[in-house]
Amino acid sequence: MQKIVVPGEKIADTPLRLDDGVVEKNATYSTVIGIYDDERKTLIPLEGLWYPRRDDKIVGVIEEDKLNTYVVNLNSPYKGLIISKFVDIPLGAGDAIEAMIKEVDKTKTAILMRPRRLAGGKVMMVKPSKIPRIIGKNDTMIKQIMDFTKSTIVIGLNGVIWMKGGNIDLATAAILKIEEEAHTNGLTDRVHEMLQKGAL
Repeated sequence: MQKIVVPGEKIADTPLRLDDGVVEKNATYSTVIGIYDDERKTLIPLEGLWYPRRDDKIVGVIEEDKLNTYVVNLNSPYKGLIISKFVDIPLGAGDAIEAMIKEVDKTKTAILMRPRRLAGGKVMMVKPSKIPRIIGKNDTMIKQIMDFTKSTIVIGLNGVIWMKGGNIDLATAAILKIEEEAHTNGLTDRVHEMLQKGAL
């Protein structure tokens, strides 16, 4: 059974490990507005910003190249920073990159490591809270999108998605459908049907 919950609302009488939940006196409370699925014990936020954590994979766009650093737009209140002496590939403003969060400091800056340039392609942004649904359990949702569209897709936990090749229009439409209907039942089947029709 699914229900809409608000911050502070009790969602379980037992302690659950949820990214958007908090445990008090052996009960679990929501910290966001979202959809709680009692059967699956999952909580999907309906809104929310992304806050970087160590080892998060991100996709971003380089905004500036200055003072031996690259400043990266992360679609977040935080800025990304790449120290150029640790980069062994040519990068410049406007480049899309994939990277990992190395650390986060108190100035709302995420230090990035292992950047990889994503040449060409298209960048789109979605609500970060919908990324787990777009990826799907065991990557099932994103795999079926790539299988049907033949597009290469790289997803960042920060809500930035890079796509190249294949049927990008169909891939974009599928991702937007998932973002809009993430809280509904039967979504996997509807997306599959949409992809099947679009790929014909």
